[in-house]
Amino acid sequence: MPEFRSGRAYTARPVQAVVPAAAVRQCRLAASLADMVPGARTIRVSQRQPDRTWPSPYARAYDARGAAIALNRARALTAARWVMRAHPEVNWNRAHDLDLATGVLRPAIEAYAAADGRR
Repeated sequence: MPEFRSGRAYTARPVQAVVPAAAVRQCRLAASLADMVPGARTIRVSQRQPDRTWPSPYARAYDARGAAIALNRARALTAARWVMRAHPEVNWNRAHDLDLATGVLRPAIEAYAAADGRR
């Protein structure tokens, strides 16, 4: 007697790739920041502003050519806080770049090394 009521075994369904929840959150964060800063391709986040000695979340935006996009203080602070809260495991003593196209966060030093193979 067959195991299944219809007399046939269930056919295997194609396996769908499971996207981790963290990757979905990173993509949503990148999309939200891209909406908040139109034309931005990368957002550089650090714990210190260049002209301050005390720690404070700070962000700068760059377009696809690498030209800086002006951010007002509120947007810069909000973007920095969102990225820092989404990545609590990162050491924020150094600047990190968030690629808004892919949602990938990497240290800013790697971005310098990747540009034309020089530092």
